[in-house]
Amino acid sequence: MRDLRAVLLVAFGFLAAGILGANAKDWTTVRIATEGAFRPWNFVEGGKLGGFDVELAYELCKRMNVTCELMAQDWDGIIPALQAGKYDAIMAAMTITPKRREVIDFSRTYAVGPHGFAVQKAGPLANLPGAGKSLSLTKDADEAKKVVDGMRDMLKGKVVAAQVSTTDLAFLEKYFGDVATVRSYKTTEQHDLDLIAGRVDLIMTGVTALNATIEKPGYETLTLAGPTFTNDVFGEGTGVGLRKSDPELKAMFDKAINSSIADGTLKALHLKWFKTDNSPKE
Repeated sequence: MRDLRAVLLVAFGFLAAGILGANAKDWTTVRIATEGAFRPWNFVEGGKLGGFDVELAYELCKRMNVTCELMAQDWDGIIPALQAGKYDAIMAAMTITPKRREVIDFSRTYAVGPHGFAVQKAGPLANLPGAGKSLSLTKDADEAKKVVDGMRDMLKGKVVAAQVSTTDLAFLEKYFGDVATVRSYKTTEQHDLDLIAGRVDLIMTGVTALNATIEKPGYETLTLAGPTFTNDVFGEGTGVGLRKSDPELKAMFDKAINSSIADGTLKALHLKWFKTDNSPKE
């Protein structure tokens, strides 16, 4: 009787493995969405997608031995479209946050970096407190609070802006929503233009994107101001957004990212696109 039971258990094990194997997706093509409006991370030029996210996507696909299909997707619908199956992954400078983890999964981080502010050079906010400081909202909580309090005094009655559905907007609403008018924009390019035009007084996004904006022709009147911030609302870093139902694809991305860190490829891409190394070190 024991022998029969053992045979049945083994047979069931093979059957279960076969069922799981049949249900596991054979990833030969991976469809990846990016915004296409967040230079230098991702942009459209000459009708083609380019930028750090795009070049890294092709590099990771090569390491995963799959065909890459990239497409542009508006930021405010990028997670719902992933869940609806329009594509398989998001590579769009997306920060990993607990709120986003509630609805999607993420690969390991492929970038870490601070968030900051841009203002008009000749404007009243060019001398925001905390200039040159990089503050963690968790590790440097006391100092960060002092700097934020100083900023609150200067931002009273001002108009501050960030892209919709971003950690930058969450930061502005959390720390300045009761003293300033917080305005959201569909793209960062739109709030950049309104800062130049004087319709907003301050914008916030990732420092790498701000540097790229300031370097563009016609944006010479802008400057970085105040401190930069990490942690708390800014999450864990940037990762590939994935459906929770695709754990094997997450494992593939994790392995590819790890190998690109180990051989220095990821660092080289950071230096190429950002002129600084924001790659994770672990």
